[in-house]
Amino acid sequence: MTELLRVEGIEAGYGGILAVADVSLTVAPGEIVALLGANGAGKSSTLKAISGLIAADRGQVRKGAIRLDGQDVLGLPTNRLAGRGLVHVLEGRHVFPHLTVEENLQAGAFLRRPGRAALRGALEEIYDWFPRLRDKRATQAGLTSGGEQQMLAIGRALLTRPRLVLLDEPSMGLAPKIVQEIFQIIARLNRDKGIAFLLAEQNATLSLAHARRAYVLETGRVALEGPAADVAARDDLHRIYLGDAA
Repeated sequence: MTELLRVEGIEAGYGGILAVADVSLTVAPGEIVALLGANGAGKSSTLKAISGLIAADRGQVRKGAIRLDGQDVLGLPTNRLAGRGLVHVLEGRHVFPHLTVEENLQAGAFLRRPGRAALRGALEEIYDWFPRLRDKRATQAGLTSGGEQQMLAIGRALLTRPRLVLLDEPSMGLAPKIVQEIFQIIARLNRDKGIAFLLAEQNATLSLAHARRAYVLETGRVALEGPAADVAARDDLHRIYLGDAA
């Protein structure tokens, strides 16, 4: 299998706290991979270790390797990773609340520095994917709903023209109907644009329904991995989520 991303035995933490211990995973081009686990299992820290954003939280990757297209990218600045096609959508719907929806999207296009016509075309493509954003394009982002802010965060990331999106807890705090809508858009982006996703989620059922493969983290380590359908059928998936003794 051709690999877009390979993570080998990474260990990462914050000061004396070890958040990720010996995690290895791969993502192929155009693949959706689910990264599952209970709250505190190390999902967000794994994504931040890959994208380099762990440094913003005063954390660091202490050992292991991270390769994109076979090239070592461990410690590479986030903007340079974005230039290589890897972008991270953080947990918590990070938008610029006082800017309009369209101004937020334009911020995502900054890295590519498109001309005016190219920018307008790129924005219209995002509005085609997320029609709710077209209706709110002149609204301050902070006045939009949680679901719209999540769509905005994803849309802004798409303006970097990524090949791989690290997507952290996109369903958190959202109504089930909106969550289904977002996951349907993710599936269409994957199918129609060939964008790969490494999807960190607590909603195992929904994630496994859309992913090809899955990794389940438990206390910073990979406890299960395999095809999504096989992981969904495992009897011990519930135990890992609840942290019960075997």
